[in-house]
Amino acid sequence: MSATTLSVRGVLDTLPPDKSISHRAALIAALARGTSHIENFSAGFDNQTTLHALRQVGVEFEQTIHPDGRRSVVIRSNGLWSLKPPSAPIECNNSGSTMRMLSGILAAQPFSSTLLGDASLMRRPMRRIAEPLSKMGAKIELSAADTAPIHIHGSKTLQPISYASPIASAQVKSAIILAALHADGISEVIEPARSRNHTELMLGLETETLSDGRYKVKIKGQMEPLAQDYVIPADPSAACFIIAFALLASRSELVLKNVCLNPTRVAYLDLLRAAGAALTIENLHYSGGEPIGDIVLSNSSLSSPLNISGEPLVACIIDEIPMLAVLSALATERFSLSDAKELRTKESDRIAALVLNLRALGFACEEYADGFRVLGREKIPTTKVRIDTFHDHRIAMSFHIASYFSGADLALSEQSSVSVSFPNFFQTLQMLIHS
Repeated sequence: MSATTLSVRGVLDTLPPDKSISHRAALIAALARGTSHIENFSAGFDNQTTLHALRQVGVEFEQTIHPDGRRSVVIRSNGLWSLKPPSAPIECNNSGSTMRMLSGILAAQPFSSTLLGDASLMRRPMRRIAEPLSKMGAKIELSAADTAPIHIHGSKTLQPISYASPIASAQVKSAIILAALHADGISEVIEPARSRNHTELMLGLETETLSDGRYKVKIKGQMEPLAQDYVIPADPSAACFIIAFALLASRSELVLKNVCLNPTRVAYLDLLRAAGAALTIENLHYSGGEPIGDIVLSNSSLSSPLNISGEPLVACIIDEIPMLAVLSALATERFSLSDAKELRTKESDRIAALVLNLRALGFACEEYADGFRVLGREKIPTTKVRIDTFHDHRIAMSFHIASYFSGADLALSEQSSVSVSFPNFFQTLQMLIHS
């Protein structure tokens, strides 16, 4: 079927459970005295990595896979200092969320541990968590390049901290919060802009937007979290790929059910609306402080290019930028991005990966330290184009969607990375295609 006749229709209630909330539900449950139940836990490889990492430090859990594929997890904990020394290095695979946030917990445990990852994760910067955790009293050792392996010599007597983070990073903020839960006193984390705030919501923490626009979280130490029940909503980052697929199609009628609509996660919807997308929200409700609802897309497309800049916006759409860049390039032959240097430190250097692959598709691009521009399309390749995913799930999914609409014959260098966040991605796209 050609792009000119491709129609995308359906009511989708099988989007992956939210990756960020799944990580945090498991980690917080591991510190909450009692039994926590997590419904609709993510099957993504990163989230399963968090569960197995917790098992390595003695956390007891049971995971049930239901006939419809949904997962339930039951976690039992004896509280903040109930973890046990691991018998081997803790394997974090490709999950920066696992490595950074678990480091915050391990910094407060009275034993030593080592965290490892795959080749990609072992290149990602870890000084950003080592510095504040060290100031709290843990001893953190990194490689000469300030990357993993992370050797943590924890301390049961962590000191509270007031830390102004130089970057807006939910992983850094959450690592400090999880460590500060163990400290004897009140800690504060200040970000230059608000990053995703699931950890604060799940723990009921006091937050404040300061007069200069910075964002502050206050954590009262040694207040043990309560075991509770969680129901994980659908992942808005996964929804972005499906929405882009529908916007590029010739016709589309789409409903995405029970999606997390946290304002720190769905700023991309406003960007798309401003560029011509007919997107509405139905059935809005709240659970655990998180707004949840159905995203409805009526037949529409982008009428103007996406221009993304400013740290507050970039912090809220950091995971969606690869798909937004590809969408804007294909729909309008234009795109611009700035203030996004953090993209160079994700699963891959996503700025370099996007520029490389868009150029392979014939787009003229200018690359900068903190972003890039798409200036137009010079040609449509007539020979097969190899897309290098750099084993990055978001690059792989973005360019797989491009394969339907680029006018070129594309081949991904690999597809297995997609299982990190969206295990049924390829099947979901096929299910939505109609003639």
